[in-house]
Amino acid sequence: MKVLVVGGGGREHALAWKIGQSSRVTQVFVAPGNAGTALEAEHKIENIDIGDADVPRLLEFAKQNAIGLAVVGPEGPLAAGIVDAFSAAGVRTFGPSGHAAELEASKVFCKNLLRHADVPSAEFRTFGDAASAAEHLAAREDVPVVVKADGLAAGKGVIVCNNRSEALEAVQRIAKDREFGEAGNRLIIEERLVGQEASVLAITDGQTIVTMPAAQDHKPAHDGDKGPNTGGMGAYSPAPLVTDEIMRAVEEKVLVPTVHQMKRSRRPFRGVLYAGLMITKQGLKVLEYNVRFGDPECQPLMMRLQSDLVDVLEATTTGQLDEVETMHWDPRPAVCVVMASEGYPGSYKKGHAIRGLEQAGQLPDVKVFHAGTALRDGQATTNGGRVLGVTALGESISTAKLQAYTAVKCIRWDGAWCRKDISDKALS
Repeated sequence: MKVLVVGGGGREHALAWKIGQSSRVTQVFVAPGNAGTALEAEHKIENIDIGDADVPRLLEFAKQNAIGLAVVGPEGPLAAGIVDAFSAAGVRTFGPSGHAAELEASKVFCKNLLRHADVPSAEFRTFGDAASAAEHLAAREDVPVVVKADGLAAGKGVIVCNNRSEALEAVQRIAKDREFGEAGNRLIIEERLVGQEASVLAITDGQTIVTMPAAQDHKPAHDGDKGPNTGGMGAYSPAPLVTDEIMRAVEEKVLVPTVHQMKRSRRPFRGVLYAGLMITKQGLKVLEYNVRFGDPECQPLMMRLQSDLVDVLEATTTGQLDEVETMHWDPRPAVCVVMASEGYPGSYKKGHAIRGLEQAGQLPDVKVFHAGTALRDGQATTNGGRVLGVTALGESISTAKLQAYTAVKCIRWDGAWCRKDISDKALS
């Protein structure tokens, strides 16, 4: 079977790498891919120079090359309806329909669905303009809140505010300055929850739900969860915070009612249902949903996955997930450290030569997944804000962390940086 992976980030490198290990797969195409996928020839991986938003050309390529399965990584193409277009043309595609992808593409839709499904979440209000949002803030007690742009904003449209002044500034940035473009056409102001965050990703065909081991992402840019939100500065799996009891609660009180409510809303969900959770003293709360593998959560999950991913993805597209063997996982934890460009999540320069990749890749139980990279004359160079996801397995979280940071120390480019405390929450 030939497989097409749509996207060019660290998640797509990890997916292509794992898919390429399947005995059923003869070739993996990645569109557009990155320097990492370009260098994965031994895993039958090849980059295709088509952007992930160019659905007509992607579909043409899929038909011309007899693609047996397409796997869509990023949220943008999913929200734009790529699965609908591919499925209508007879190309089996893993991911939700455009209507179902609104669960991530619109935070307003998501919050309303959670309310109707009786899934625990933060109290919220929706606003269509800056003036009404500011009026609401002026009338309420000066307490910490979270201000969110409604639409897709590459993981950066959520602003955590300590007081009214910061909340008003967030409203200004989203609804007036349009820092996140059309994503700010509507916004949400919700209560700020206190607790620890965790991510639970599940694969579902709309009937059967297969839950993957919990992970924990690190969104703020700097150590100690300080600084602005990013697309994610690292992740680890499993997350000790999510006990067996909490996982059962996630399945029963979050995932199952959500899948049922999506079906009732005539938006049946197939693909990855990624629940961003807050574990509070009052219990489990859903922060948001994503409708695809998380980045960087995907990297440690793929490092730990021991069964054939293709069997699971294909069965999801055909509604036969209940017939697939249970997914098997390496009992060892995995830690992923994101190396970023100087200036990220703000502006940054591209084109710096990356040194030490081969040395890092030779370390045992280490895999360097590329995200914002490009290949120029055979040399990997920086081509984005989040550049690499250096991922390692270990007998414990602390040994996995040590191995990941040992690999990080091998890699250099001008302005490279990373958080130094990825997975420390698990150790504490």
